Amino acid sequence: MSAHELIVGGQRSGKSRRAEKLALAWPGRVVVIATALAADAEMRERIAHHRASRPAGFETLEAPLALSAALQQTDDAAALVVVDCLTLWLVNWLMPVSGTPDAAGWQAERTALLGLLPRLQSRVVFVSNEVGWGVSPLGREVRDYVDELGRLNQDVARRCGQLTLMVAGQAWTRPVEDASDA
Repeated sequence: MSAHELIVGGQRSGKSRRAEKLALAWPGRVVVIATALAADAEMRERIAHHRASRPAGFETLEAPLALSAALQQTDDAAALVVVDCLTLWLVNWLMPVSGTPDAAGWQAERTALLGLLPRLQSRVVFVSNEVGWGVSPLGREVRDYVDELGRLNQDVARRCGQLTLMVAGQAWTRPVEDASDA
């Protein structure tokens, strides 16, 4: 079974803090793969806060689109890789600030990620939002995004050994029942 973990929850539920806690307990190298793009002032502030609060010694690699390549670049049996987060990674593909979504590029990158996970030597901790628990969005583009994130979270979870749901800063962790290497 895979040693990877998917941490999901709502906004401000403690997902990143939980991933950081796991990373601080890791005895080896820690790499954070950040997927956010600084497209506006508020996001620039969020990114700056994350950078400033990241523990010393954590390496950071920015990969807003090429997550598979970043995971391959950091692959090392002694490393823990924190991907923060799948939610923004998907936004960068399907709702880019600068233009039209690259649906073919997204499908290729998604396929590459899912195929790569079982082969990675690094332990990977993914952070992602659970956005499908609220009211169904009115716009088609947002509904499509919510559906795609739900499918992505399910597919990543199946390739992880553990799933953690964060609720109000509390972790609910369990083994993934239908974990597979497919």
